[in-house]
Amino acid sequence: MNSGMPRQGPLTDLKVLEMGQLLAGPFCGQLLADFGAEVIKCEQPGAGDPMRQWGREKPHGKSLWWPVVARNKKSITLNLRTPEGQEIVRDLIKSTDILIENFRPGTMERWNLGYEQLSEINPRLVMVRVTGFGQTGPYAARAGYGAIGEAMGGLRYVVGDPMSQPSRMGISIGDELAAIHACMGALMAIHARERTGRGQIVDSAIYEAVLNMMESLVTEYNVADYVRERTGPILPNVSPSNVFDTGDGKLLLIAANQDTVFKRLAEAMGRPELAEDERYATHSARGKYQAELDGLINEWTKTIALKDLEALLNEHGVPCGLIYKAEDMIEDPHFQERDAIVDVHHPDFGTIKMQNVAPKLSETPGAIVHVGPELGEHNDYVYGEVLSLSEEKQSSLREKGII
Repeated sequence: MNSGMPRQGPLTDLKVLEMGQLLAGPFCGQLLADFGAEVIKCEQPGAGDPMRQWGREKPHGKSLWWPVVARNKKSITLNLRTPEGQEIVRDLIKSTDILIENFRPGTMERWNLGYEQLSEINPRLVMVRVTGFGQTGPYAARAGYGAIGEAMGGLRYVVGDPMSQPSRMGISIGDELAAIHACMGALMAIHARERTGRGQIVDSAIYEAVLNMMESLVTEYNVADYVRERTGPILPNVSPSNVFDTGDGKLLLIAANQDTVFKRLAEAMGRPELAEDERYATHSARGKYQAELDGLINEWTKTIALKDLEALLNEHGVPCGLIYKAEDMIEDPHFQERDAIVDVHHPDFGTIKMQNVAPKLSETPGAIVHVGPELGEHNDYVYGEVLSLSEEKQSSLREKGII
């Protein structure tokens, strides 16, 4: 996999201009680029997207997050706060299908780059706007990071141990959910454009993307006055569905809550009579005696080493899963067979591993062509070949700090 490979996937006919920074907008751009769209990312001259510096580990002072979130994209430098930079955007918009931005509402309008102005140039333009609270409403102007959306969308309250404060998921899930919804909205708008001939605005709010994943939480409160609480590793009143200890000090998640599956678990335990016990024979009964049953199962799992336990449960058709870290994923034969993690060339680190494109398409699969680009790596291509700016013009723009 290298930068010389052509783009591939179902979106190779789409041109995307990515404005904004950090994660919510750029992850939407990554998803589109993964499936072949030509994504041109605009970055501030001399600085670039802060994601170039983010990450817990930075060998050689370089981010290991940037190669993933900016993969398959082209990078240009462009000062959007200047009239000259804004004029370049208007020129690029003429041949753009999707514009992604994740500035505060009103920012694009102050730059004379609002949808009304841009759609006059290109009526087929789809403008994807990712913010904390959306483009309208009393909170629209507020700063809204992913963590705030997770809190107000309901996720933080239900995540973690019930004896502690609400917990973070360990990843920037709010931003990423907003980006997935933004990508979905963009492609739906492109589909609608085939019928109407016109683009539209996709308004993806982080808190709403999180809220959209909250299942029946709101309805449960509205109808039954029930409030979901933090439950740690269990599903309340659903047993067994928990993380259990193994004989070699490791952990295994077992989900055997259906009646037929629990019967198979009881057989694997050598205690088939449990499936006939009135305390455990039905889903409702197991929910009532959840703590007791989970404790009983844990006493059994603690007598068997992890790999032996996993093999035994799979033999009996009992769903189970190891609690994987990165090293486990890399070594897993199923991950390897499906190319879930792939090797990609990096100019500084040599070959690096990262998650592959998902989902898999049988006829027009996406691919990782290259890692995140250097800052302004594609200035010559975009300004010279796409916009046909002369060398003199480009030199003048560089001297003024426009590109």
